[in-house]
Amino acid sequence: MPHTPFFPAWRARLAAFGRRVQRVRQESLLHLELLFAELIPPWLLSQSDDGPNSRDRIYSVRRTFWGFLYQALNPSCPCREIVRQIQALFCLNSLGSVDERTGAYCQARLRLPLDILQRIRHAVAARADKLLPQAEQLWHDLRPKVIDGTTVSLPDTPKNQREYPQSRSQKPGCGFPLMKIVGIFSLSSGVLLDYQKGNKHRHELALLYKLLDHFKPRDLVIADRGFCNFVLLALLLLRGVGSLFRLHHARQIDWRKGKRLGKSDRLFTWSKPLLKPRYLPPYLWKLIPSELEVRVLRFQLQVPGFRPESVTLVTTMIDAEKYPAEEVARLYARRWKIELWFRDIKTSMGMEVLRCQSPRMIHKELEMFLIAYNLIRALMTEASAIHEVPLDRISFKGTVDAARQYSIAIAQARSKKKQRQLVCELLAVLAKDEVPARPGRREPRAVKRRPKPFPLLNRHRRCFKDIPHRNRYWKNNPRNARS
Repeated sequence: MPHTPFFPAWRARLAAFGRRVQRVRQESLLHLELLFAELIPPWLLSQSDDGPNSRDRIYSVRRTFWGFLYQALNPSCPCREIVRQIQALFCLNSLGSVDERTGAYCQARLRLPLDILQRIRHAVAARADKLLPQAEQLWHDLRPKVIDGTTVSLPDTPKNQREYPQSRSQKPGCGFPLMKIVGIFSLSSGVLLDYQKGNKHRHELALLYKLLDHFKPRDLVIADRGFCNFVLLALLLLRGVGSLFRLHHARQIDWRKGKRLGKSDRLFTWSKPLLKPRYLPPYLWKLIPSELEVRVLRFQLQVPGFRPESVTLVTTMIDAEKYPAEEVARLYARRWKIELWFRDIKTSMGMEVLRCQSPRMIHKELEMFLIAYNLIRALMTEASAIHEVPLDRISFKGTVDAARQYSIAIAQARSKKKQRQLVCELLAVLAKDEVPARPGRREPRAVKRRPKPFPLLNRHRRCFKDIPHRNRYWKNNPRNARS
């Protein structure tokens, strides 16, 4: 418009207006950007030179990303709230009206490149993992990494059911699609390094096989008994990666055999299985040796107030002098942290039930939740390193709450010096918000608050008929009525 030959007298005024519009189109009411922008390479959120994200839109790549991240950190936030924020931004700068419907924002989320979201997740994880001192990252010059699996529930739509079918024990229309996730976490910082997803019919070992390229020499993999098998031990050892698993319940150990390394500490030779796993390519099966030397050790897990439990571990760290049995046992006891990290993602952040209606958007929503988790872990790691507070004692939920509130104050700061001061204050607040030490505390998985007395939807909704006078019937009893 300023360069049009038909209005030469208006060029000066229109040029200033055009620069103002361009500046406002880059602004955002999503305050999280000022807090987390340094953790994300800026070029990843820039507009493309060509393709779907090359046009100058209201919902640009950067604005859409931060809006999506805001929803991940606020589980009850609908798309309508993000649209209202953009409407308020344009109203504040007198730029006219914005369509109040959510269609444009939803299409912008659909245009977000999945590979860009994956790069952002990896970049944040690498940045957070380096914030800790080098001494805290290593265990006997090894980088311990924890792996485990979990499931999340998806909306009951035909597309989700085809990609991630529900359990066969449930009637059609009565269940929900399930997605299985296998994740790799850094034991030192707790950030999610990588993950693989699949439906509930895929075994966790098959999903983990796709993540083998992530492991590098001097890594140490720690997992529960579900991952303990000869093939995985051998594949990791071929890459120069150590293993520490709990012994699978199906494998019996005769402690009278093997080379004695210490009390309840033996060296055994395991043989290669006869059958090749279906997920393993033939060329890798040929590389696996016919025998493997493993170290098996047993220790007593003693918790005050409970009967001691015997735990048997299997590891490829066969040097008993370099890796003492007591230190190996204490290292495996730290594996339980991954259960707490999955609880932070699924319960504290609300990822247990995803909301998007198609697998394509489900994958992007999952990436946004994991990016948000890594960003919060980065804040916790930085607070721990600066104020010398144990990382395990910093509250994850408290960090999420503090980040949401301090980001608003940071956005209202009038200078960059004040913004940096608020960030330092935020890190100090996180360091003071320590989780109380509760040794021996028992928290059973039980719900105290009773649910509403509505009948269960045990058939398709269109075939379901409400029972009249249902308050006369037992809630969870197969008998029809009571006298």
